Amino acid sequence: MMISLHSQESLPRFVRDLISSPPKRGVGLHNWFFRTARVLHAFRSREEIIELLRCATHGEPVQAGEIESAVDSSAACAWIPGGNTRIEKKTILWPTLDEAKRAGIIASGAGLQGLLPFGSHSRGDVDSRTEEIIDALFPCDSLLCCGASSTSFSTRPRSEWRGKLARLQLIVPSPMSAVTGKTKDGRESQHTLSNTGPRRFLVVEQDSGTADEQASVLVHLTEFAPLALAVHSGSKSIHGWFYCEGRSEDDLRRFMNYAVSLGADRATWTRSQFVRMPDGTRDNGNRQSVYFFKPEVLKK
Repeated sequence: MMISLHSQESLPRFVRDLISSPPKRGVGLHNWFFRTARVLHAFRSREEIIELLRCATHGEPVQAGEIESAVDSSAACAWIPGGNTRIEKKTILWPTLDEAKRAGIIASGAGLQGLLPFGSHSRGDVDSRTEEIIDALFPCDSLLCCGASSTSFSTRPRSEWRGKLARLQLIVPSPMSAVTGKTKDGRESQHTLSNTGPRRFLVVEQDSGTADEQASVLVHLTEFAPLALAVHSGSKSIHGWFYCEGRSEDDLRRFMNYAVSLGADRATWTRSQFVRMPDGTRDNGNRQSVYFFKPEVLKK
């Protein structure tokens, strides 16, 4: 897939240069999405920006909803040609990777063996336990936003999802407050920040390292927050679901800052960010297996 000449020809040279030089995953791709989208707001619509970024990074492992999130979050500080940057709120910087700290945690960690097994459940089990897990994670008939992809999703009561979740790959890790909400550009959608309720889980995902290395970091983070679930992405990463209901945003931000300094992807800080459905099915057919499940932490 290539970006057409027509889609870029009217853009300034420095913008075209920026679009043509995306970094590889693991060396700044997520920041590049935000930085490039911030500039493109002056020249293209939301949908056009998403398509430009998607085409420019074709072949790279891009996370579900990552581009859309970067485009939406960068709108608040969009670049204005010949003027001052439009800033609605102070930009909060994320910490850089502390390689020495991460290496020390990995060296002293137990890897996947440090995550308690989920009964007889393993990556080789035939029967999915998605329904059982979701019942334990979310109270009563919570509104849940789930999807087969970042463009094919719906928000429904838990009861209406019953029997369907194992075939899906994505879920918002907190209950929704309403069926629909408004996006930052005023569109109505069933997946927005405005219709996402208070945090119930904060998910930590790392986009680099082996499964053992990522597991060691997750186990280390249990010293600061209770881990309820660890889900394999069906590719290379493990999603750690940390129970956080009732904790202040300042407290959770400190926790997320520390996780980012150990290699976590900051994208999951966004409350409405999709994460992997526990024991669901990735778009390539791979199972998103559960490595660890401890529902008891939800009762403390």
